[in-house]
Amino acid sequence: MLTPQSEVTPGQTNEVTLQVVNGGDVDLGTPSSRSVVTTARNVRLTATSDDSPLSVETETTALGAVTEERPREVPIAVSVPNGTDPGDYELEVELEYSYTSQYSSGVTYDREATTTVDVDVEVTNDARFRITDITTDSQVGDQGTLEATVKNVGATTAYETTVALESSSSGLTLGQRTSDAARVGSIAPGESVTVPYSTAFAATAPDRQYAITGQVSFETSDGIDHVDQGLSAGVTPLSEQTFALEDIESTLRVGEDGEITGTVVNTGPVPANNVVVQYAGTSQSVIPIEQSAAVGSLDAGESTEFTLPLSIGGEAESGLRTVDFAVQYRNDDGEARGYRDVAVNAEVAPERDGFSVAIANQTIEAGETRSVEVTVTNNLGEPASDLEARLFANDPLETGDTDTGYVQSLEAGESTTMTFELTTTGSATPGSTYPISLDFRYDDVDGDSHLSDTYRAPIDVTASEGGGLPLPIIFVAVLVVGTGGLVVYRRRQ
Repeated sequence: MLTPQSEVTPGQTNEVTLQVVNGGDVDLGTPSSRSVVTTARNVRLTATSDDSPLSVETETTALGAVTEERPREVPIAVSVPNGTDPGDYELEVELEYSYTSQYSSGVTYDREATTTVDVDVEVTNDARFRITDITTDSQVGDQGTLEATVKNVGATTAYETTVALESSSSGLTLGQRTSDAARVGSIAPGESVTVPYSTAFAATAPDRQYAITGQVSFETSDGIDHVDQGLSAGVTPLSEQTFALEDIESTLRVGEDGEITGTVVNTGPVPANNVVVQYAGTSQSVIPIEQSAAVGSLDAGESTEFTLPLSIGGEAESGLRTVDFAVQYRNDDGEARGYRDVAVNAEVAPERDGFSVAIANQTIEAGETRSVEVTVTNNLGEPASDLEARLFANDPLETGDTDTGYVQSLEAGESTTMTFELTTTGSATPGSTYPISLDFRYDDVDGDSHLSDTYRAPIDVTASEGGGLPLPIIFVAVLVVGTGGLVVYRRRQ
């Protein structure tokens, strides 16, 4: 029984390799039958650590057959408590097996045997290491730094030390891979060093603790290479950076420009720099007047107001609708990051007329020409400049010389009164109502020219209030009377 690797380290479970060698011999027989009687079959190995602080964690191991030509290696787990004094300790190894004691004329005589062997393992006083602390500032879906504090809990100084860590999860990478190593120089007994590693957590990584294993490679004072493979720890990433939009108010209206205002909240877990609220929708009926609104930097839990102007197309439907937003920001390293899972509900009001018209006196006498005063109100929601109104009428109504009105500027919600000339023709029937129409040409706040829809208003035709007959009838009567007088006069002549 040999122990090619017999050194063990306190404070961890070590792997000790036992080598089982078959040293059988033959008293009498032919070379062809030698393997029959020298092969140990159904070999079982059991190691114990009686009267020793060491503990064997491996139960009985079945090896099968062991021949002279093929030794077998058996790894066993040996735990060594912290504080175990350096030195040699014995393990008792029991081998149970069967073999052929005699082979003659094709007949075998088998027996069972048990062999007990003591093997030495050495508890070293070399440097050994433990991860005493491990932290990361990396968030789920982002990258950052992982810092592992490694302490030399052994009795000697480690030289030319390299600390290698490995992640067992694809959701956590160290550097560009799942493992990374850092050279840290010498570590004296009781000394701790904090080793930084670049790390990243996948966007799909669950918010949980991730297992980290590792080893420390070093040289002793004699220049002998050693490896302590007992490093293990768990690290938990920071939660994914999130934002919320609250207190949403909307002035959106079909066919008009409006705004969505609200409060953006950094729901953490870390500060965010240069925060920008951005429209992220794809609807053809929503046109961002400005694509984003910058609100500055926000600590975790801090909030601030934002305003984003949007235009709603005339073909859009009114009502409550979902509007998608994104929040762009920069982390502490100045790297651009984004959070897209933000949506708000905003009310879109129905379309309204850009202007409203009102006529104080909607009546006109048959055959009359008079001035009509029209009150025009700006309902556009923004100022209108170079506003020109034009009056249209169809028979039996006619526009006079004054069929246009003008105002240099009309603020949102402001009203003005324009005066137009209107005439009724002879075909107008008293008691009937006829329409007049107006439209408006104007410039918006961007200097773009627009022509409004046509607005109709009713005009009521009333009978003349002069008390006599209409002029043509009076003229005929006068003419008839005059003619009669002339006849009388002539007859008298």
